[in-house]
Amino acid sequence: MKKYSPEQIAKLKAEAKAPYRGLRKFIYVALGGSGAIGAFIFAAQLLAGRGDISTVLGNLGIQIGAIALMVTLFRLDKAKAK
Repeated sequence: MKKYSPEQIAKLKAEAKAPYRGLRKFIYVALGGSGAIGAFIFAAQLLAGRGDISTVLGNLGIQIGAIALMVTLFRLDKAKAK
């Protein structure tokens, strides 16, 4: 029978409590980053005066909402782990 170190046991217990936590955190960061890039592009379009203002504002709002959602989910996941 293989002996596990206390660090390995702690990691296994943490993974059992919150499976795929690392994957979820990666997805939150990736989607939040995607929203940030989109928000930057739509904000630049708005400042440049390109396109229909109502459409650009709507798209900018969606991107900001996506960023806020990902930050909220990331924080909830982090608080749940404690």
